[in-house]
Amino acid sequence: MYKKIATAVLFVMATSSAMAIDPIVTDSTSRSTSETTSNSTTRVYSPPPTAVAPAITTINNDVCATAASGAVQTQILGISMGGTVRDMNCERIKLSKNLYDMGMKVAAVATLCQDDRVFKAMLDAGTPCPVQGKIGEQAKEIWIAKGRIKEDDIVQNKEKAKDEPVRDSGEKK
Repeated sequence: MYKKIATAVLFVMATSSAMAIDPIVTDSTSRSTSETTSNSTTRVYSPPPTAVAPAITTINNDVCATAASGAVQTQILGISMGGTVRDMNCERIKLSKNLYDMGMKVAAVATLCQDDRVFKAMLDAGTPCPVQGKIGEQAKEIWIAKGRIKEDDIVQNKEKAKDEPVRDSGEKK
C-alpha cells in the first residue's frame, strides 16, 4: 500500500507542476537604417542625327506618278526631300483607254499617236494616224503635206520637251 500512496503522490506532483509552468513568450525588435549617395555626370558632345526621308504615298494604283524621297545627315546639317515624277506615257495610255471606253475610237488612236513610236508603228502597219478627222490615205496625205512624213514613209521626229506630247502637226504649241 505504501507503494500505491507513493505513486499517487508522485503522480499529483508531476501533473500539478506541468500545469503551473507559464508558456514561453519571445519578444523581438529589429531596426535597420540605410543611406545611399550617388553622383553622376553626363556630357553630350553632338546631337544625334535627325534627318528622316518623308513618306510619300499614292492613294491608289490608278495614279501615273512615281514617288521618290531621300535624306542626308551630317554632324552639322540634315536635309530631307521627296517628290513625285509624272509618267507621261502612262497618262497617255489612260487617256486613250477612257476615250475608247466612251466610244471615241479614232480619238483614242490619235491620243496614242502622240508617241513617236506609235506613230511609226501605225505607219508601218499601213494605217497612218488620224489627223483632222481623216483616216487612212487621206490622213497620210495630210501628214505628208505637214512634213511629218516624207514620201518614202520616213517619219520626221521633231524635238519636243520631255513632258509635252507631240500635237497633230508634230509641232509644240
